[in-house]
Amino acid sequence: MREDCIRFACSAATAKMADALSKVPDIDIDPEGKFKYILVNIKVKGGTEQKVIVRGTKTAEYHNHIFEKVNSAMEALGLECSCLGGGKIEHNNTEKKLRVFGESTGYGKADHAVTVEKLKSVFKDYEIIME
Repeated sequence: MREDCIRFACSAATAKMADALSKVPDIDIDPEGKFKYILVNIKVKGGTEQKVIVRGTKTAEYHNHIFEKVNSAMEALGLECSCLGGGKIEHNNTEKKLRVFGESTGYGKADHAVTVEKLKSVFKDYEIIME
């Protein structure tokens, strides 16, 4: 009986974390300008549920500054994350254009094709290119 309670509590906690995972936005980038970005894999601690997210901001001097912020936010939700690489995004919201390019010195080049697909899911009426 006690083992069933422990299993139920663990599965309820895992379900709660999976719910937290689903609430994390796929994309969170600055609304304008040229900035560094990272591609991050987030997953439920001790679970198999995971997804890839894109984070980018002009305020980051280095790619690891973005990761440090994302990592602490994900840990607070009971999630863990790993950086899959980085690059830059140029966002022109007036012309509705996004350009994905470059690489991170510390994390290596992100898979820009994955980034572009993620961006297309949110910026449906944008022209999105990668270099």
